[in-house]
Order: sequence, then structure tokens, then C-alpha cells
Amino acid sequence: MLYLPASNERALEKAKTLPADALILDLEDAVAPDAKPAAREAACAAARSGDYGDRELTIRINAAGTQWHDDDLAAVSAAGPDAIVVPKVDSADAVRALVAAMEALGAPEHTKLWAMVETPRAMLHAEEIGAASERLTVFVMGTNDLAKELFAEHVPGRAPLLTGLSLALLAARATGTAILDGVFNDVKDTEGFLAECRQGRELGFDGKTLIHPGQVEAANRAFAPSEAAVADARGIVEAWEAGRGAGVVTYNGRMVERLHVDTAERTLALHEAISSRS
Repeated sequence: MLYLPASNERALEKAKTLPADALILDLEDAVAPDAKPAAREAACAAARSGDYGDRELTIRINAAGTQWHDDDLAAVSAAGPDAIVVPKVDSADAVRALVAAMEALGAPEHTKLWAMVETPRAMLHAEEIGAASERLTVFVMGTNDLAKELFAEHVPGRAPLLTGLSLALLAARATGTAILDGVFNDVKDTEGFLAECRQGRELGFDGKTLIHPGQVEAANRAFAPSEAAVADARGIVEAWEAGRGAGVVTYNGRMVERLHVDTAERTLALHEAISSRS
């Protein structure tokens, strides 16, 4: 999921060819104050254009309480992107207020709410946030802001952030909300980026937010099932089906139960979805 400054016309054009699953056209941090009105118009035009293929096209607006929030929300709701990404969502009441505003402003049904969870309060109330509305479909981790709020350091392995990441992940799974890992700041540190992608995948994140087009291919590889994982999943499903519902079967010397089959079927579904986009 690639962030792009909506004020950068060249970036918006290039995004039409990138193999990203989703684009987050940014009106917030990546846009200077005097450029925000023009960026808003450009993002809304992009959302209406239909030029981005099967990529999910979302727009990140400025946070509630800023001078741009109300105008952003009104314009973006009318434009009808796939989702509106809202920073600093830290309570169920905030979600309900946003959804009510979107509905009042005429946001179409397909326009969902993606909530950025990036504060200690959001981590501690993540389950309530995720359960507040069916229109909220995705958590986006704001790890830079979370580290700032915690007075934590950015270190390899992200130990200072793991509690917050885990709380958000638990809440996402408990409420059926997708969840995207935060960004990796050093675009020149390929090894560090790949390590963080692996960690995010191993923790259970559904994908990663990115700040540079050069990170897209590596993130796709990191979050896609490997050939070995796909082969193993097929073997598990085939062994289970051959067992004709015995309850427990073995595959390559391993005990296989229904829960293992569920995991294998998810791996195969993900592989098929990725293959269909190639």
C-alpha cells in the first residue's frame, strides 16, 4: 500500500503503472499547508478518473481538529474513492462521528473508512475502534507517530513497538478488520526493509504501507506465499481430502487437523489472488 503526495502530479501518473495493491493519496504529512487545497482537488480527480485499474485507491485526509479536515472530508466523500484514510483515530466515538459525517456528506456505500491507529490510546482501545462500525474495514499502523508518543527509539526489530503492534493485531483479528503494518523510513536500507517486511508477515499483518515506489516489488515478494509454502499447503489439503474427514491425518510425518487445513486454504487463496493480478 503505497503513500503518494497528492500534490505531486508526476507521482500520481506513475502510480498507474506500479504493481501496488493499493494507493494512499496523501493530503496530510506529505503536503505543505499552502498546497493542500490543490492536492485535495488532484486527489479527488484521481478518484473519479477510473485510471488506476484494480488498485484500491484511497485518500488520506487531514486529522480531525485541523483547519483542513472538514473540507477534506466533504470533498473526498463526494469523490467516492475506495476508502478514506483518517489519521489519529483513537476511540469508537471518533469512528462513529466520522461514519455519520461520511453518510451525511453523501459518501457512496463502496467508500470505506480506514483508521490510522498511531497513539497509545488507540492501542489500548483498538478492539472498541474496530467494532465501532462495519464501514471501518482497515487499520493502518502509524508507527512513526506511535514511537513519538511513546518516547521510543526506532531500532532494528522494533522491540519498543511490539506491544502496540500486537494489541492492534489482536483487535483486528477479533473484529474482522484488515491491518497494515507501518512504513519503513530509510529507503536506502534494503536489508532493514526486508527484515521488517518479514517481521510484519510473521506477526500476521495483511500487508505493509510504503513510502517509495522502489519498495513495492520487495514488499510484494515478502508478503506473498513462497513456492515451498504453496506446495506444502496443497499437500496438506490433498492429504486432508484423502483422509475423507477422519478428523486427523498425517502429511510428511506431521499431524494435520482442521485448523491446519484452514491455514493451508488461506495460503492457497492468497496465492491464487496474487496470480490473478499478474
